[in-house]
Amino acid sequence: MFIQQPKIVLDSHFNRKGRITLLERFHVDGYLLLLLTILAIANLFILYSASGKDIEMVNKQAVFFAIGGGIMLVIAQFDPQFIARWILVPYVIGVILLIIVDITGHNAMGAQRWLKIPGLIRFQPSEFMKIIVPATIAWYISRYSLPACFKHVLVAFVLIAIPFLLVVRQPDLGTALLILAAGAFVIFIAGLLWSWIVSAIAAAIPIAVGMWFFVMHDYQKHRVHTFLDPESDPLGKGWNIIQSKAAIGSGGLWGKGWLAGTQSHLDFLPESHTDFVFALIGEEFGFIGVVLLLTVYLLILARGLVITVNAQTLFGKLLAGGLTMIFFVYVFVNIGMVSGLLPVVGVPLPLMSYGGTSVVTLLSSFGILMAIQTHRKWGSPI
Repeated sequence: MFIQQPKIVLDSHFNRKGRITLLERFHVDGYLLLLLTILAIANLFILYSASGKDIEMVNKQAVFFAIGGGIMLVIAQFDPQFIARWILVPYVIGVILLIIVDITGHNAMGAQRWLKIPGLIRFQPSEFMKIIVPATIAWYISRYSLPACFKHVLVAFVLIAIPFLLVVRQPDLGTALLILAAGAFVIFIAGLLWSWIVSAIAAAIPIAVGMWFFVMHDYQKHRVHTFLDPESDPLGKGWNIIQSKAAIGSGGLWGKGWLAGTQSHLDFLPESHTDFVFALIGEEFGFIGVVLLLTVYLLILARGLVITVNAQTLFGKLLAGGLTMIFFVYVFVNIGMVSGLLPVVGVPLPLMSYGGTSVVTLLSSFGILMAIQTHRKWGSPI
């Protein structure tokens, strides 16, 4: 169960008809650009409703998309092999920033997750590690033949564990688990013996028990209890999930209409512009709106998988596959927790929740996917 290192064929920047398209000239994947633009426009309309018609918040989000889009286009210009050669630099910088956060980070809502540059910005270094970690693991594993031996897998997990443990200390278990998953996906795609996979699953049980007793904070344990029985504290810890499910269910087939959601506009639904924006979408746009959103997400995932299959360097295959899978985890975890199917872990809905760092990080990851697609060694272009 491992992928073979792909053969490299001669470069060609031409499509099937022998012409260079404008998007190809600027290393932009048209499919991803169209789908991401649809999400960005939809996000601004939905945020206007979720924020209570706060045009300033909408303008800020538009700026975040502009910055993220610019960074995405810049990253797309880099050859993936250039990214592979230099990826250790952002990894080391990211770890240093996480250490600084642990020592002097900005504290908000009981968590020390942010670095603040006075008069400029406040950002979460942990968000960027979601793409830096899988890129680092892809670089490391691609240097050796597959399947990876035990020593290389062990080193890869050490590279993952360092930022994972630093983010857990903030505390931010949701982001830490995403970093862990991002790196683990790359290792899995590279190929593992089934005996190792079974051993890892068996080891996860005592590790989870240890984290429950020695790592997880009380509020994190409360989230698990609430997930198992939200009705046990309907006015306290279970409030968010109960109101979220009520909002989704009340939308029916067509929804109540834009700006007409009662759960959010009457403040029954908390964080309707960030983590629980999916509930607002379900309430105002109903089942049809949810299906349309999921369709866009599925098309993005499908395009990511196509790029993974067509990548003709091992580094590109591992990184594209890892980034595509972590995008899937974003969607799955957020919708799962908002629907009451998973515990609440504070994972935003990709490119729909309000927030600058997450938007810039996600668009940067799509810039890498575009770089892998448009710089690949074209054998049979699509």
